[in-house]
Amino acid sequence: SVVSTQSTGFAGGCDKSVKMWDLNANSFTQVAAHDAPVKTVNWVQAPGYQCIMTGSWDKTLKFWDTRQSQPMMTINCEERVYASDVLYPAAVVVLAGRKVKVLSLENQPTVLHTSEPPLRYQLRDISIFKKDGKPSGYGVCSIEGRAAIEPFDPNTSNSKDKFTFKCHRSVNSDHNKPQEIYSVNGIKFHPTYGTLATVGSDGKFAFWDKDARTKLKGSEQLDNTITSCDFNHNGMLFAYASSYDWSKGYMYHNPQQKNYIFVRQVKDELKPRKK
Repeated sequence: SVVSTQSTGFAGGCDKSVKMWDLNANSFTQVAAHDAPVKTVNWVQAPGYQCIMTGSWDKTLKFWDTRQSQPMMTINCEERVYASDVLYPAAVVVLAGRKVKVLSLENQPTVLHTSEPPLRYQLRDISIFKKDGKPSGYGVCSIEGRAAIEPFDPNTSNSKDKFTFKCHRSVNSDHNKPQEIYSVNGIKFHPTYGTLATVGSDGKFAFWDKDARTKLKGSEQLDNTITSCDFNHNGMLFAYASSYDWSKGYMYHNPQQKNYIFVRQVKDELKPRKK
């Protein structure tokens, strides 16, 4: 997992450490460690503190002041951390076993509740969306060719921000033929428009309007699966990574196939359509 500020990047991986990358000096310094591979790294910019939040397969979530060798706080989780997102003052964390933790980052990180989205298979990615300028819910995607939109309030049952939708599936005119269902590997909300992007094992990206519940745009298929995606700070650029995601096992791995990162200028492609 990789996250960056204006002049610094942070990266965690299977060596169980997180390294800080000084982009100006092109130097690396270890700033965090876990007892198992590090799956997520997020930057937290709060009024009273700043830190990185790291999640690991050692079933912990840790918060680090990069000037200190020990974490500021450790939150023990029921399962391995698979994905996370931060949009102050909120944070969300996906765990193995289809669990999602919602945290408040005000004053100090606190777990508000743990829930289970209405998706039946392994969760892959998560992203926070805003309503009236404030974080109010999240989108989460899974390996079953489906994504879910969930409000932060677990007691909300009739909200328009609570539903699931199918995506990254083959389109068959012959209903007697089986439908191919692909893993949805990434989901991200546009920072300005509140629309969202998904990417999947079908080698495609798609843009969606969750409020209108419509698809804004689909893409051509790449030669490889798409494993992750994100927008830049103002939503003008959309980046997505193409590499094998092991969704079909080692038999389909081609070591000769190159990995790519694509950057697309999206402009108004994610702008909601007028009603």
